[in-house]
Order: sequence, then structure tokens, then C-alpha cells
Amino acid sequence: MATDRPPVAPEISPEAKPFWDAANAGRLVVATCLDCGRGHHYPRALCPHCHSTRLEFRDAKPPARIYSFSVVGSGAGQYIIAYVEIADRVAMMANIIGCAPESVHIGQTLTPVFIDSASGQKVVMFTAA
Repeated sequence: MATDRPPVAPEISPEAKPFWDAANAGRLVVATCLDCGRGHHYPRALCPHCHSTRLEFRDAKPPARIYSFSVVGSGAGQYIIAYVEIADRVAMMANIIGCAPESVHIGQTLTPVFIDSASGQKVVMFTAA
């Protein structure tokens, strides 16, 4: 990823605030439904699987793995964007940093890293484990 400037600061909804607070603490969490037991990302007020409002945030258990990815741009402006599986059947879109594009592959194990955005809010990205 081009690192000449910090990531754009996210807009934080009330439903997603626990996710962003955890990121500031260096933790990756998944919104999990207390009724059906399934996790989801992006955090929202209702479970997208059963529509329950009974949700809690649980630490994502390693490892995270690349589900799909794309290399965007060229030269110094090149970056890698991926769907990263962070929990059973839960994926999030994120940047992959600190990896040469030719070394990235589907199924690759990743570690979350937390990068300061322009506002100081930490943003979740991933690097090779």
C-alpha cells in the first residue's frame, strides 16, 4: 500500500462504535448474535442472519486468511485490497500491507495491524503472519 499519507478516517455509527473502540485498543472483534450464534461484519443494529437485536462483540480468533484479493494501481501507488476471513463465515474488506503483491495468495494467513487514520482513529489492516 502506498504509505505517503494516513488512511481516511472512518465514519462511525453507534452500532459500529464497539468495533472501532476495540481497534483503538489493538483488538479485532466480530459482532456476534446471541440468538443464532453467527458473526457478521460490518457491525449493524440487527443480525443479518436472523434479525435479532441481541448482539455482542467477541474477539476474532486467529488465524485470519485471504478469501479473495486484488492488486490495484501500479508502481509506488500500488496497493492490495482483500476480503479477509476473520471468523467462521465472516469476512471483511481490508488492505494488505507490508507484502509484495507477488507473494500474496488466497488462503494466506494474516495478522491484523492497527494503523492511525487521519483523525487518529485506528483502522484495521492486515499483514502476512
